[in-house]
Amino acid sequence: PIYPPKAPTMSTNRPSTFPSASLSTSGQHQQPPQIEKTYFEEQRELLVLEIAQSLETVLQNINKLNRSLEEVIAVGNEFAPVEALWSQFEGVMGNVNLEEEEGEEEAVRDQGHEGGEEGEDEAREVGERGT
Repeated sequence: PIYPPKAPTMSTNRPSTFPSASLSTSGQHQQPPQIEKTYFEEQRELLVLEIAQSLETVLQNINKLNRSLEEVIAVGNEFAPVEALWSQFEGVMGNVNLEEEEGEEEAVRDQGHEGGEEGEDEAREVGERGT
């Protein structure tokens, strides 16, 4: 909160020099009277307190964030065995699919090779008929 400026005061930071303020009736020294603070000093103290409170709030929020991140990591770690199982399953299924695809490619090559000879024979026949 920002407070409206007070009227400037003509105070100094020096303690009072009146003898009656510093001596008691028995002649012993009492505590010196409180020094009146200037407007700048009051505002500075207020701002320092506000900054300290804000830093405390930031620290609390960082701690909350840290706990949340730790919880997320813990939940993620719980899924590690499931992920490993799925990876193993994917690896097995991938190998099976590769073997099937290789078998199909060989069959297509074999068919293409045989069909290629027949296609060449047909092309010769068509060429012979055309001439």
